Amino acid sequence: MQVKTFTGATSQEVLAQVKAEMGPEAVILGNRTYRRNGVVQHEITAGLERQTTSEAASGAPSGWGEWHKEWMQIKDQLFALMKPAIQLERLTPRQRVALEYLQREGVSDAVAVDLYKRLLAEPGASVLECLCGMVPVKAWGPAQWSQRLHLMVGPFGFGKTTTALRFALHLRKSEPEARIAFINADCLRGNGRLTLRHWAELSNFVYLEASDRAGMERALAAARDARAVFVDVPGLSRGQNLDQWRTEMGLDASGLKEEAATHLTLSPFCSALQTREFLQRYRSGGPGSLVWTKLDEAVSFGSIVNVACVAGLPVSALSFGAELKESLAPATEPLIWRLIFKRQIPGQAA
Repeated sequence: MQVKTFTGATSQEVLAQVKAEMGPEAVILGNRTYRRNGVVQHEITAGLERQTTSEAASGAPSGWGEWHKEWMQIKDQLFALMKPAIQLERLTPRQRVALEYLQREGVSDAVAVDLYKRLLAEPGASVLECLCGMVPVKAWGPAQWSQRLHLMVGPFGFGKTTTALRFALHLRKSEPEARIAFINADCLRGNGRLTLRHWAELSNFVYLEASDRAGMERALAAARDARAVFVDVPGLSRGQNLDQWRTEMGLDASGLKEEAATHLTLSPFCSALQTREFLQRYRSGGPGSLVWTKLDEAVSFGSIVNVACVAGLPVSALSFGAELKESLAPATEPLIWRLIFKRQIPGQAA
């Protein structure tokens, strides 16, 4: 374990140092406050578990569950102490109303503190200006996503198969003559398999199946001339992760990695604990995005801000409704903020 001690004038400042240098997975090992030459100093000792080769292969280091649980408890306690220190009177009335609204919508204490610090650091800045720096956006479309291979990942039931079809239909609009292929690697589930195959045939898309490494090699060879290839990745169970699956299926070769993008489908009503687990399970190197699905079934959307800050991935699309057509909107900042602040689904009146 890498262990380091950080000091600063405030606990917020020290936590920011820990996050910047060691990342969000650092574990707080100890903290204390003392005076030096009459000045109050805050000190936090943090540790970061370095994975061995065997631990990396298993997806988690030995004892990670206990470390993670302890870290989450300490972090919650620290933010509970820091939250009263937010002096709302230092904000403008408009900023204060927006911050309080976001907290009611489910934005976490950590994100609220970060936003508060940004507002104080940029006097006169609007809340939306600061939020745009926290929630990156990269709209789905050929101009932004030039990769040929697109891995559609996410838990069962979150709409990754229909998102793949919606992505393909949107691409077909801008490039009517493009050859588009689907590789169904989730072919053991009958319902999703039938849906994908049916719509692929109706839309004149190439449909292929790959249940193992050899099948994936054959499917990729058959789709070598396609403008875009969408791979429907099966939902991964606890203990599995996306990098393992890519290795097993032969998708970790350097050439494939360079031309692949990963799109993770999530829904706003998923709990914070479960969402953190999904982000770990489906984390993968290279270009990637978040697709928010089932928006019409959710009642609040603050988790969109939370996940963007934790994952560091841009939002590429917003999905809603049961229909395949006209039910996906490439993400833009105005669409996201109307959704969060007005609960306005794209394409619907406020």
